[in-house]
Amino acid sequence: MAVTELFQNLPSRDVEHLLGTAKHITLPRGAVLFALGDTADSLYIVERGHLALTLPMKVLGREENILIEQRHAGQALGWSALIPPHKFTLTATAPFDAEVLALERQVMLDYFQSEPEAGYVVARNVAEIVGQRLQVFQVMWLREMQRVVEAHTGRTAIAS
Repeated sequence: MAVTELFQNLPSRDVEHLLGTAKHITLPRGAVLFALGDTADSLYIVERGHLALTLPMKVLGREENILIEQRHAGQALGWSALIPPHKFTLTATAPFDAEVLALERQVMLDYFQSEPEAGYVVARNVAEIVGQRLQVFQVMWLREMQRVVEAHTGRTAIAS
């Protein structure tokens, strides 16, 4: 696997150490890796396949899983494991067979305690991943706000 976004700019000895602590998980089609609100004890890296990150919502009176984004090989998910209150903010499902590496929070934190430079690099990378997620939500929110404004005014806003 190519270096994951989580480990960008991290010395290879740190990457090797962290990956050496990871547990391999195979997910059959339709398996839920974690659900919204679950305790986030591990951070994951997609090895093979992809995972859908969804937000469960009530739509027309029934529960729907709204796709927020997909994470592919080399990409990380479950960053809530490193950010309090350590609760997953979305649900991760394997639409097809997939494989992930699970990195336990406490194992990572213990390593970062002894190797603070590695912790700093990973924290910056996590911040970038979180920033990308916020951009996704901002675009979704702006689209919805545009629909609301259009519905109230009865006219179509100019797309930017």
